[in-house]
Amino acid sequence: MAGAGGGGCPAGGNDFQWCFSQVKGAIDEDVAEADIISTVEFNYSGDLLATGDKGGRVVIFQREQENKSRPHSRGEYNVYSTFQSHEPEFDYLKSLEIEEKINKIRWLPQQNAAHFLLSTNDKTIKLWKISERDKRAEGYNLKDEDGRLRDPFRITALRVPILKPMDLMVEASPRRIFANAHTYHINSISVNSDHETYLSADDLRINLWHLEITDRSFNIVDIKPANMEELTEVITAAEFHPHQCNVFVYSSSKGTIRLCDMRSSALCDRHSKFFEEPEDPSSRSFFSEIISSISDVKFSHSGRYMMTRDYLSVKVWDLNMESRPVETHQVHEYLRSKLCSLYENDCIFDKFECCWNGSDSAIMTGSYNNFFRMFDRNTRRDVTLEASRENSKPRASLKPRKVCTGGKRKKDEISVDSLDFNKKILHTAWHPVENIIAVAATNNLYIFQDKIN
Repeated sequence: MAGAGGGGCPAGGNDFQWCFSQVKGAIDEDVAEADIISTVEFNYSGDLLATGDKGGRVVIFQREQENKSRPHSRGEYNVYSTFQSHEPEFDYLKSLEIEEKINKIRWLPQQNAAHFLLSTNDKTIKLWKISERDKRAEGYNLKDEDGRLRDPFRITALRVPILKPMDLMVEASPRRIFANAHTYHINSISVNSDHETYLSADDLRINLWHLEITDRSFNIVDIKPANMEELTEVITAAEFHPHQCNVFVYSSSKGTIRLCDMRSSALCDRHSKFFEEPEDPSSRSFFSEIISSISDVKFSHSGRYMMTRDYLSVKVWDLNMESRPVETHQVHEYLRSKLCSLYENDCIFDKFECCWNGSDSAIMTGSYNNFFRMFDRNTRRDVTLEASRENSKPRASLKPRKVCTGGKRKKDEISVDSLDFNKKILHTAWHPVENIIAVAATNNLYIFQDKIN
């Protein structure tokens, strides 16, 4: 399978370019806060794509079947179901407002005709069932066609109800609600490979849940100190291993990753492996600790590697080597000189996510100015692409973008001083099998695919 091509560069043996496929969302300049996309996730087959937003809504897109009469459509994604997952709440004991914003969505592997997904805001996780109905029952004995109950004394004969076809209806119904287990804001959920349990992580604790049991969970990590003044780090992300159901990792604001094995003890406060890159004392600055905080951690599909994203870079770690990463890819090193102004406008605290392609040969993550970065692990090539409506003609190739850091600016380059820090790509997703990517840019969802030459 091809890797992270762009601008016609070879990737995984195929010479291909990324091209525009679709864009979802309004074009308005004034973006409503509730419409800002806060998470993006493909399901296991890649036929469904879910987004969550700050207004607590989940929108699911379904891939259309290949159309012979429109060969260039190549299976577009269209709205399949939209539902309100979370509502704003108020914690009266703590006098705190609980936002409806969807922090994470995770799909469960499909077991039958219905689809299941977990969605979470800061406090409550919900298991949703998405199912189709294209038939309805008619000819009841005890009620009329309009649903009103009939007088039992007027029923003189028994009828056998029959199923009649109707317009397809997609229903989303909450099957489980997992609440009241987190004191702090939930930042991660991850479904286990046993498909029966999942974990949820907040700033100081990680809980293990069974998908069938809502009234209790097991606390498997607790880093809360007895005295909160002694607190030096928080949990930033957590994920289960894709194949070993007893192994999970969690990252911290200090730039470290701990791998834990649930077989060793019920409370995994003592890690099995500790991944940390030694800091170069010569490059230490006031911002070192802030920019080393890990915002996302993802296992490769093979389970051999994991990838972490900090503010300026993406690192790939081999699970067998704890001392340093095997790869370090600079995402936007040109911002190192701008850290002071990024601290003042709070951008330095932005949490960028990262993702693998289906064969683990390429990785993708976001940047500012609606730029996103791809790194081909085989060829060591990288490319910067832009999610923009300007080149949103169907099948239009994406031109690689370059940022000029000083000196004379070339024609196609953009100056680092003219980058728009309000336009940021925090959330991206890669189709599990094909070269199709989904990129969330504020309130718009861009879908790009490969254009094989």
